Amino acid sequence: MCKSLRPILTILAVFLTANLWAQSVKWSSTVEPLEGDSYRIVLEAAIPVPYHMYDMGPYEGGPNATVITFTPSEGIVLEGEVEQLTAPHRYFDKTYGMEIGTFEGKAQFAQRVRLTAAQASVTAAIEWMICDDTSCLPPDDTELTIAVPEGAAPAAEATPAAEIAPASAAAPAAKDAAGSGSLWSLIIEAILWGFAALLTPCVFPMVPMTVSYFLKGEGGAAMGRLRASLYGLFIVLLYTVPIAAIILITRIVGGDAVTADIFNWLATHWLPNILFFLVFMVFAASFFGAFEITMPSWMVNKTDSKADTKGIGGIFFLALTLVLVSFSCTGPIVGSVLIKSTSGEFWTPIITMLAFSVAFALPFTLFALFPSVLKKMPKSGGWLNSVKVVLGFIEVALGMKFLSVADQTYHWGILDREIYLAVWIVVFTLLGLYLLGKIRFAHDDEMHHLGVGRLALAIIVLSFVVYMIPGMWGAPLKGLSGYLPPITSQDFVLGANTASAAPAATSEGIDGKRKYSDFLHLPHGLEGFFDLEEAEAYAAKVGKPIFIDFTGHGCVNCREMEARVWSDPQVLEILRNDYVICALYSDDKKVLPEEDWVTTDAGKVLKSLGKINSYYALKTYGVNAQPYYVLQGHDGQPLIEPRGYDLDVAAFVDFLNRGKEAFAKKQ
Repeated sequence: MCKSLRPILTILAVFLTANLWAQSVKWSSTVEPLEGDSYRIVLEAAIPVPYHMYDMGPYEGGPNATVITFTPSEGIVLEGEVEQLTAPHRYFDKTYGMEIGTFEGKAQFAQRVRLTAAQASVTAAIEWMICDDTSCLPPDDTELTIAVPEGAAPAAEATPAAEIAPASAAAPAAKDAAGSGSLWSLIIEAILWGFAALLTPCVFPMVPMTVSYFLKGEGGAAMGRLRASLYGLFIVLLYTVPIAAIILITRIVGGDAVTADIFNWLATHWLPNILFFLVFMVFAASFFGAFEITMPSWMVNKTDSKADTKGIGGIFFLALTLVLVSFSCTGPIVGSVLIKSTSGEFWTPIITMLAFSVAFALPFTLFALFPSVLKKMPKSGGWLNSVKVVLGFIEVALGMKFLSVADQTYHWGILDREIYLAVWIVVFTLLGLYLLGKIRFAHDDEMHHLGVGRLALAIIVLSFVVYMIPGMWGAPLKGLSGYLPPITSQDFVLGANTASAAPAATSEGIDGKRKYSDFLHLPHGLEGFFDLEEAEAYAAKVGKPIFIDFTGHGCVNCREMEARVWSDPQVLEILRNDYVICALYSDDKKVLPEEDWVTTDAGKVLKSLGKINSYYALKTYGVNAQPYYVLQGHDGQPLIEPRGYDLDVAAFVDFLNRGKEAFAKKQ
């Protein structure tokens, strides 16, 4: 990664972490030596304002009391019970009809221990819940491992791995149930697209204009560096500020839920998805040479004329000219970057747009700083048109994803997996033939010989085609799982009906047909439920915990998890034999019968399956992104900490096994 980007990404990471931790209790520990071999372990909770945390209770039928369970290792013995060192504020709560105690700001708890060896450790499992005057966060938990030698140093501060947002609001800023890895992958992808945009035919010719402008600069080297830096900054702002303003305005006007609803609508509703599909097809036709897409000439000319002025205003209008002129090539890229990041998050689209614009602006900033670099750049010509045509093929392939999302969420059945694959196979075959010179477009120069670079690209593209072909008979194609429709939409899967196929669970004991199973299906031959009440009833009957899968038709990470993690034989065996699976689709547009409608706390009536499931995920677990996996017991509570997007198969197996163990302890 370019060194100049590291400070920016570091700042972003710190900013995200600060927002993620802002809404949670922070726990730390110290060890105090007492007489002889005795010690006192002190746990301290830092409680964020304006929340309060309940004391240790217990409260039968009341709020969730703080529970601290110490588990000693060999060589250490617990002495007595956990003590509350901080006196709670006690009062009679009319809601619960009992006297309760709460802590604000901070609270300390202690446990005496005695060493029977030179050193040992104690594990502290902590559960708690915090509330403000209007709402509560869902119960949370963490675990600390504390070393207990004489003079032991304080253990590192611990924070739960999955912070939970207030039920009355959307998830905290930058919280992504899809996992931190997905955000960083979006940032990296946006950076690569930003650099790639430089090679497009509408952007590359702007390089000489940039250099000629800054060659005329006056004021010495220091002023030149300032002007070049401002130029890059204006480019970044022109790309980032508009999307940030739209998100901020919607958040101020309607709150987090409105912002999430807008992005959910953009990502899953048929209208924007069909519109994006058509836009991508139009841009592809333009890249193929059918016509030229440009911003209105009066707008570009007026902006360009103001760029001739000196000072900061001239630099700003030069940057604006670049953004406007490059629109026809960067527009589809920007749209692709933004749509991939619209999972209901407040910060993700802004951060991905910032990453794209920084990468896009960086070369122009460097050219402005060092105009002599231009002499080493290749001249624009026929090679740029080839880049444009290649982008056209890619636009056709990527545009299919939008049509697929609409098809899946509305169950049209017009773009099943094999049809989608057939289109991609044809598109990339034609791209390979184009790179080999077998196909020419109107603005292409005649190719007298095949260069090594084009040959290498052709080999890569045609190898990709060969990789996709087995998918027509049901091959999983794990590398493309996030972009393809689910394999359950494919009419023919080789070997699916053989005796070796995995046995399916049954829904014995459930009255009538399982809800929504006529249009919703689980991958890999798994059977389960799509309604939580049905799943809970069946789980109680068969004595198994519930595996809740918050998923979505348009969720790329969900498909990737199913293809790369769920497909593992060990994972499949556990899911099939030890859990009752319940998949809750957060973007399905199926309108339910009136008796199944849900009225939110704000009085809004939710009628579609997706909105109801999305509201449940937000209200119960504080998440509005997928995938999100919850292992639930018969009491309706999570058995262990829920889990998001993570392709580590071994960790997922451990997650499932720990859920089984926690469920067994409750029985």
